[in-house]
Amino acid sequence: MSESEKYRIKVTAVAEYVPGQSAPEEERYVFAYHITISNTGTIGAQLLSRHWVITDGAGKVQEVRGQGVIGEQPALAPGEQFSYSSGSVLETPVGTMQGSYQMLAADGHRFDAEIPAFVLAMPRVLH
Repeated sequence: MSESEKYRIKVTAVAEYVPGQSAPEEERYVFAYHITISNTGTIGAQLLSRHWVITDGAGKVQEVRGQGVIGEQPALAPGEQFSYSSGSVLETPVGTMQGSYQMLAADGHRFDAEIPAFVLAMPRVLH
C-alpha cells in the first residue's frame, strides 16, 4: 500500500455572501464558508491545525494560522467526515481562500491536507 493511499484527506468548500453583515459602502464584505473534510485514506487522522491564505480582489493577502477548526481538533476514521462553517471578511466584493490542514495520522505520521482554492464573491460581481 502506498503512502498516498494511507494518508488521503479530501476537503470541499462552498462559500456564500452574507449581505446582512456586509457594508459595501464601508468596504466590508462578509462571506460564510462551509467545509467538509473527508478521510478517504486507509488510516485514521486527526486535524491539529489550520493555515489559510486569503486574498482579496486588490491582491491583499492575509494568512491565518491556528489550532483546530471552530475550537475542535476532529479525529476521522477512514470513511468518516467532519463539516463546519465559518466566515471571512474582505475589503473587496471578491477574493479567494486556500490553505491546508496539518494532520496527525494514527501511526504518528504528520502530513498536510490541501484546501483547494475557492472563490468568495458577492452575487453578480463575477460573470
